[in-house]
Amino acid sequence: MKQGVVTEKAPGAIGPYSQGVVFGNLMITSGQLPIDTTTGKMPHDIAEQTRISLENVKAVLEAGGASLNQVVKTTVFLNDMEDFSKMNAVYQEYFSGTYPARSAVEVARLPKDALVEIEAIAIVK
Repeated sequence: MKQGVVTEKAPGAIGPYSQGVVFGNLMITSGQLPIDTTTGKMPHDIAEQTRISLENVKAVLEAGGASLNQVVKTTVFLNDMEDFSKMNAVYQEYFSGTYPARSAVEVARLPKDALVEIEAIAIVK
């Protein structure tokens, strides 16, 4: 049976979806935009947007009983692939040991004109 995950420590859903879903020992987060939950705003540079997106992913994971250490796959959506190296520099601060599998794709546009959006799949223990 699937269970929705909700936390105030990450931006609320802006549509008909859950911030995350737990199904058995699997947890999947929705894509997390770089919206700072304390201000409701997004910074303008890719490094800070990546950091906030990952903090939001972390918050959803923790609300569902998982952590960044349990992430097995991420998908990073970039508005501009030229930002890949700056995103990657911040991303590597959040994961250690065996890194999760990852896809990074350039998209035409992201919600709220964000520069990055990140989703994750984790194993819940």
